Amino acid sequence: MPSAIWTGSISFGLVAVPVKVVSATKSRDVRFNQLEEGTNARIRYRKVSEVSGDEVSNDRIRKGYEISPGQYVVVDDEEMRSLAPRASRMIEIEDFVDLDDIDPLFFEQPYYLAPDTAALKPYRLLVEAMAELRKVAIGRVVMRSKESLVAIRPLDGVLCLETMRYADEVLPREGLLPEDAAPAEPSEKEMGMARQLIEALAGHFEPERYHDEYREQLLGLIDRKAAGEEIVAEPAVEEPGKVVDLMAALEASLARAGAPAAEAEPAKPAKRRAARSRKSA
Repeated sequence: MPSAIWTGSISFGLVAVPVKVVSATKSRDVRFNQLEEGTNARIRYRKVSEVSGDEVSNDRIRKGYEISPGQYVVVDDEEMRSLAPRASRMIEIEDFVDLDDIDPLFFEQPYYLAPDTAALKPYRLLVEAMAELRKVAIGRVVMRSKESLVAIRPLDGVLCLETMRYADEVLPREGLLPEDAAPAEPSEKEMGMARQLIEALAGHFEPERYHDEYREQLLGLIDRKAAGEEIVAEPAVEEPGKVVDLMAALEASLARAGAPAAEAEPAKPAKRRAARSRKSA
């Protein structure tokens, strides 16, 4: 099991469930160091004053918040410590909500909650009750000197904690669609073909089917170069142009998916579509 990031308890009502927070994901990004050409010496960064150009030691560095160009409010460490959230070993659940009510946009970083050995029964009780009711617990936790809003949900017999974004951290969607553009309402025939194409490509989500092809190719390149192989870069493939004929693109996509184009389906009532969506969620 990965090492614990945080240790404490989940509290709901008068019940406390001791848990440990452990990582649920890991970054697989390929990271590079910057090297000097010819010597392969590492490139290091220095903190310098933009006025004098001299290097500045850490004990002379202060935090400043820019309120206007070139104008800063300086906040010292003591002031920041006085406002820091009080460390706590308790995740106090404030609400139980439906999972369908939370847009995935609000989820940030997942962790697993591992049960304390002596508290396996209340842990399983919470997991099974939440799974049966399809509920998600909303609370707050202080980890690494930062308070986070969190959602706790059952996942394959364990609890998964997701740190969340606050509402004012999610950007509004107004203005994303151009207001002065020509009308872009799809025809019923186009809608029917689009539904047919989506259904032809529908399936169950199997995460192991998807790979980071760029990372795999990049690591393969590194392995070959490390083995002394001479690499010849292939020319970049030009991306296809913009779709001009929507119907032609839909027909070609259906043929590629093995589903010949059919007559447009009658429009389904909005209420029935919504009910089907909720049922499949």
